[in-house]
Amino acid sequence: MANKRLRSNIEEVRYRNVPGYRLLSVRGWAFHTDNSPLVLQVYVNGRQHEFERIHTVRQDVLDSYKDILDNPRIGLQVNIRPDEDVRMLELKTDTGEVILNMNEKQLEKCSEYSLLQAYCDSFQPLGVQGECIAVGWALSADGKQVDFEVLDPEGKSIPFDCRRIQRGDLVELNLVDKAHSKAGYYLTFFGDVNRRYTLRLTNGTDVLDFPLSDQHENGFGLVRAYWKAANPVRIRNAIHYFQKNGFTRFMKRLKKGPYQKPKSYQQWFDRQAVTVSELRKQEQHVFEFAPKISIIVATYNTPEDYLKEMINTVIKQSYGNWELCIGDGSDNDKVERYIQSHYASEPRIKFKKLDQNYGISGNMNGALSLATGEYVSLYDHDDLLTPDCLYEIVSSMQEIHHDVVYTDEDKLNDVTKELNDPHFKPDFALDQLRSHNYITHFLTVKKDLVDQVGGLHSEYDGSQDYDFILRVSELAQSIHHIPKVLYHWRMHPSSTAMNPESKMYCYTAGQKAIEDHLKRCGVNAEVEMMRAPFYGMYRVRYSTDSNPLVSIIIPNKDHIELLEQCLDSIDKKSDYTNLEIIIVENNSVKPETFAGYERLKNKYPRLEVLKWTEEFNYSSINNFGARHAKGELLLFLNNDTELIEPGSIREMAGLALQKDIGAVGAKLLFADDTVQHAGVVLGFRGYAAHAFTGIDRDNVGHMVRPLIVSDYSAVTAACMMVKKSDFELVGGFDPIFRVAANDVDFCLKLLKLGKRNVMTPFSLWYHYESKTRQSDKTGSNRERFEYEVQLFQKKWPDESRGPDPFHNTNFNLDIAPFYLDM
Repeated sequence: MANKRLRSNIEEVRYRNVPGYRLLSVRGWAFHTDNSPLVLQVYVNGRQHEFERIHTVRQDVLDSYKDILDNPRIGLQVNIRPDEDVRMLELKTDTGEVILNMNEKQLEKCSEYSLLQAYCDSFQPLGVQGECIAVGWALSADGKQVDFEVLDPEGKSIPFDCRRIQRGDLVELNLVDKAHSKAGYYLTFFGDVNRRYTLRLTNGTDVLDFPLSDQHENGFGLVRAYWKAANPVRIRNAIHYFQKNGFTRFMKRLKKGPYQKPKSYQQWFDRQAVTVSELRKQEQHVFEFAPKISIIVATYNTPEDYLKEMINTVIKQSYGNWELCIGDGSDNDKVERYIQSHYASEPRIKFKKLDQNYGISGNMNGALSLATGEYVSLYDHDDLLTPDCLYEIVSSMQEIHHDVVYTDEDKLNDVTKELNDPHFKPDFALDQLRSHNYITHFLTVKKDLVDQVGGLHSEYDGSQDYDFILRVSELAQSIHHIPKVLYHWRMHPSSTAMNPESKMYCYTAGQKAIEDHLKRCGVNAEVEMMRAPFYGMYRVRYSTDSNPLVSIIIPNKDHIELLEQCLDSIDKKSDYTNLEIIIVENNSVKPETFAGYERLKNKYPRLEVLKWTEEFNYSSINNFGARHAKGELLLFLNNDTELIEPGSIREMAGLALQKDIGAVGAKLLFADDTVQHAGVVLGFRGYAAHAFTGIDRDNVGHMVRPLIVSDYSAVTAACMMVKKSDFELVGGFDPIFRVAANDVDFCLKLLKLGKRNVMTPFSLWYHYESKTRQSDKTGSNRERFEYEVQLFQKKWPDESRGPDPFHNTNFNLDIAPFYLDM
């Protein structure tokens, strides 16, 4: 009889069968439909065996079983370390329900016998005469150092240069653990990519040879790689997919390999790109406001093919009122002769040969001197515009003549000629801009404003556009974002993106640009460059020299052990000590809770316990605590949190002290080091959702947002700081929201005041969510949650529907925040 209570799926089994280092790993998910605990038992060769079980969040499974599933942390990651050869493996529940049963033949198919593992992601010419680049990963499973040797086609060792790099993607995919995250390699050597080279690895005992080849450019290579890594469970799942979806869709999925490749984005872009018929209509459209746009470009020994593509994408624009202004600082006349011979009949192209190379800013200013339009657009000499780019920009200016307009962008791989790495940006987000230049391309600014800020400044060369954007943003009254990819940024194999350390001066210039911006704004702060591999990202440390008192407000009902763990973590780890702690006791029933309060008051002299005697109402309880707070800053904190980073409270305080910042949220992790909260996005299924839930704590997410200070519409009050004056100004939390929606409502009230709400990953906490209250997805709690969401929708009809200005409409919010439906 089939088991009707258990739902499970095993997605991968890996068996590293090396004497002295045997490891069985099983990955998938399992849960009971009645939400009862699932107690796992492992049997190896018929005998019960010890194992390590890691619970992971599976939002995809939760979405599929949302009507019956209560807890998303039903992912299985089971690690078993047997001391003998494994002939039979079983995973069962304590009531005998079978999750996995594998025999010796099946285990043999997913066995690996070497400690050494390696993969080559890409092997391509570097762009320098005769130089090649190989990018991939290699490691020894026992953690030993791996040494490299490159062999030519004749088997002779040749010189090479190797740089080790972090590979957080491998950690996310469970291919390596965090201890091996620096498993990536970046190899360069002189050779010919059309010949066969071998990378030899050794860990002192084992030796592994494997060919260097461009795995990502060969679809059949991906198919082979997929099945080489296959196991019985993966084969079973593939057959199920084939039966359900048919041969054609099965082969498409197979050729994509086990993980999504950049080509998927290319297909997405092609599906939504402007059509020929739409371009014809745009060409005939007459705008009421039709400003001339001066596109300025600096050239320096630009290759003819790049120059041709760059210019032609301007000529092919469906909006015709433009001029292309080129300032050429080349040390020869090739660019000048090419333009004269090919574009002499195009009056909208203006060219100026500079008397010398003035650097990128000086050459751009040379181009700017030719501009006569009402708006100026900054363009790089080797990049590309979509044919509807200027049309979309002018279309956005019809009701409001914006001071600044910027668009989304992606990257063009100059080797494969494919588009990848889309940057779906938020609307103007100052704190995110202070973290990195997320605006970049394609930027259009009123000519009057360009003149007012004085064009581009040479002392910031390398990040001159970053400095320019910051100066413009300080004076602009209207900054508009078009959530469409209208710009392709060409990426060369030898570019900064491939080897960021080659242009460190760019990142130093970016740091100086932010520092000078903060000085102009009267902000007391220090700017730090983030460490490799996050070059171009910055951390702004706002001053806390005023040492304001922070009142930590923690509602509590019983669970004294959780509360004490929370307070102990603050006491032992926090480097910020000007704190008062207010515990709002609400209807505890256990005698040990009150004895615990007395113990905590003796332990922490600045701790006060207030008694709330009315029925539970999260908003009212926190408002009650806030009325008794003496601090300039209020930190609302759940009792099931635990401080991780010592500077977490100081980080939040520095941000919260800024006059234009409202609520400051922290980055919260589940116990398994996956993200629980990194900001809140509005519009998810008529309400809101946490951003990046379920990814690893070090995962870069989209545009590195989980790892930098970012603006959001809201943050969770499980750990949220705000000025007491702002809290009182908006009337605190609204008591109509007894349990849910109160923090989102509060943050929206701050936004209406013109404040910014931010999430900082440099304030890092664990949040053991739902240990102190029941889930919102079952029984009466679900009814209450849905009722409060309805109240929220009535109070905030536009915000509940979206779009969220700090998200992007290209993502599919019906599924999850930052999800691109490819």
